[in-house]
Amino acid sequence: MSEHHRPDRLELVNGSVNSSGAASLVTAMESPVKDMHGPNSPDSYHTTHQLHPGDEENVRTNPSDLIVNDTSFCPENLTTAKASSLGYPTEDTLQEQDGTLTSHTSFDDLEKGMAPILVQKQIGAKEPEKSDMETTRRARGDHTAKSSYMSAWKISVPPENPAQLPMKRAGRIWRGIRHNFFTVYQRLFAICIAANMIPLIVLLAKNRHSKPWGPNRDDIATAVAANVLAAFLIRQEHVLNTLYEVMCATPWWFPLRVRRMVAKFYHFGGVHSGCATAATVWFILFTALITKDYASGHYDQPGVVAITYLLLGLFVSICFFAIPRFRFVSHNAFEAVHRFAGWIAVVLFWALILLVSKAASEAPGADSLGITVVTSPAFWLLAAITFFTILPWLRLRKVEAFPEVLSNHAIRIHFKYIKIGPILGVRISDNPLQEWHAFASIPAADGQSFSLIISDAGDWTKKQIANPSNAYWVRGIPITGILRMAIVFRRIVLVATGSGIGPCLSMLVSHPMPCRLLWSTPNPEQTYGENIMEAVCKADPDAMIINTRASGRPDIVALTYHLYVQSNAEAVFCISNNNLTRKVVYGMESRGIPAYGPIWDS
Repeated sequence: MSEHHRPDRLELVNGSVNSSGAASLVTAMESPVKDMHGPNSPDSYHTTHQLHPGDEENVRTNPSDLIVNDTSFCPENLTTAKASSLGYPTEDTLQEQDGTLTSHTSFDDLEKGMAPILVQKQIGAKEPEKSDMETTRRARGDHTAKSSYMSAWKISVPPENPAQLPMKRAGRIWRGIRHNFFTVYQRLFAICIAANMIPLIVLLAKNRHSKPWGPNRDDIATAVAANVLAAFLIRQEHVLNTLYEVMCATPWWFPLRVRRMVAKFYHFGGVHSGCATAATVWFILFTALITKDYASGHYDQPGVVAITYLLLGLFVSICFFAIPRFRFVSHNAFEAVHRFAGWIAVVLFWALILLVSKAASEAPGADSLGITVVTSPAFWLLAAITFFTILPWLRLRKVEAFPEVLSNHAIRIHFKYIKIGPILGVRISDNPLQEWHAFASIPAADGQSFSLIISDAGDWTKKQIANPSNAYWVRGIPITGILRMAIVFRRIVLVATGSGIGPCLSMLVSHPMPCRLLWSTPNPEQTYGENIMEAVCKADPDAMIINTRASGRPDIVALTYHLYVQSNAEAVFCISNNNLTRKVVYGMESRGIPAYGPIWDS
């Protein structure tokens, strides 16, 4: 056997254990009980085994010889269910290869006291679980060999005495209002509504005595179109990327108070929903006036009335399904209504403008239909809406994909169709008319390709992991993500759970900056593979990686604050599920610490 060889797993051959580390295995099994408890035990990181010359050669040992008479540990006390709950493999998946039963249990697991269970065939491997540690190799002929674990990464144990969280600021009621009901998103929404309601009230007051009653119908149609265009533009890829670039140009010498407000730009969804809601309010007024005119006989255009009510139904449907409660319950329904109702509304809006312009051109002394149309502000606004609606779909194409299955819970998909910029996300789909999913891109080292990480978070993602495709639909251009705003700070703390590590790597690979990284996830190496672990370590050599399967779910807020104090950071960014993101952001913001995380409409 090579002097640099050390077995990563044991092989049960015809009832025997075949391993070049059998002598070490016996020594490990004879270690105290505290060695059996893994990451919390310092002895699990450095062990010394006494060897005799020749022990490094293959040794065939009867399993019964390996069972140690140690009253402090009874193998039968650790059941299959218990072993599985701790993240260790079970007997069910012992794999038979060329007549050999192979367990994918790592040598480190054996040194933690799991060997008796293996010998009894109580654990095997549900999924390959490699050791997190690289070890120095035994030198042939040495009487003593020390195994020191010198890995590029290490699974962290939450500190026993993290920095103590300070008291939350202000009273409980004010904190609830400030951080839950009056966020930047709600403030932007309120500003858009106020900016529309004030002129609406003024118009109604100025025209309260006019005949027919009410403001000019063309002015109201212009207000509707202007708000719809604003709602479109704030979501348009080119506009959004440009605005992000402007915001990210904020220099570090600006006061932190200014920079922390600028970094809230990702709440731009408040402008989108605010303008869309305002457009609906304006259109309700337009419908009411058209109905009044038609009922009173002043406007004999039944086609206009019919289209107006169809449009009103579409406006109300879009707003209704966009309410967070209904959006979360049925996201697919929300997407379908938003997309198809929006397209139909644009077509009907064109029909409405042409019919209204035709009716106006038929009045005595009026301009021709063409002049009436092109002099209407609503016409040009609708032309812009149509252009920005079609633009992303002009770049609809199916591109080649190169899937890399990381585990049963995650997949990494590589693309080569475009050279992607820093901190950008792409939307992919396997059916462009049904649903689209956005993921953060991780640029490759060659700069000519990129990848994205998909974890099991729903039916669609589960399908991609189980049956990865070799091609996906993409449209438009990559869109800047929330982590782009991190560059307005000197130092940050990045918090991620599960596949949230993808956006974090997207930023740190394309735009390295001083940061501390906290990643909490079950079995990180087993789920996401060595390449992702190495990328995490390269981004932050001192990254705090928490294996929740081994140590349980930690207090993320406390650990975040610990790293914030330890690194003297200026802000915290959290990429996780909605509940944990809100918890971390609130936990930091309520203590005066700038914190950011994706919201439901960012």
